[in-house]
Amino acid sequence: MNLRRFGWLVLAVLAFTAASWGQQTSGAAPAAAPNKPAAQADTIASAIEREVSMYEKLVVDAAEAMPEAKWGFSPASLNIPGSAFSNVRTFAVLVRHTGAMNNLFWTGVTGEKVPDNYKSANGPDELKTKAEIMKFLKDSFAAGHRAAKTLTPANAAEPMPFFNNTAPRLFLATFALVHSGDDYGQMVEYLRMNGIVPPASAGR
Repeated sequence: MNLRRFGWLVLAVLAFTAASWGQQTSGAAPAAAPNKPAAQADTIASAIEREVSMYEKLVVDAAEAMPEAKWGFSPASLNIPGSAFSNVRTFAVLVRHTGAMNNLFWTGVTGEKVPDNYKSANGPDELKTKAEIMKFLKDSFAAGHRAAKTLTPANAAEPMPFFNNTAPRLFLATFALVHSGDDYGQMVEYLRMNGIVPPASAGR
């Protein structure tokens, strides 16, 4: 490239740069972005309901993964030396307990009445089969969705009956989720003791 052609090229680049800088600093409005639906802002209700859905999937899938023939399993049957499993729940009672506590906490949020057949923290004793207990578990998460929908900034701190005391609605809602997570961890151990990989961990 000779010097004359190189000079013209430099001048062209400088002219283009100057024009571009002028457009950027002239105060002209930028080109409009394509129309996109505005993201809906989270509320207390939607944030808690999202968590209910997350724990619902973990717990329900784990419970479904255990064959009904194994629902009477408890780690006590393994006779592990030095273990302390003699009084732990069977898998069936563990799942029933999860549903029972879900209902107890989430009816505390909504103010709904606890069913009369709740004789203990393990829920109704008459629920025996996998199908019966699974329905009870799923219904308990439905109660969670109902409870989450009632939460607002105005009522989240409102005290509600909680055993022999009171606790804010939001505390009851989140405590239910913490408890579900605790029970889910136990379900995972029961599954693995029976050679079953929990669905949430499958394929990893």
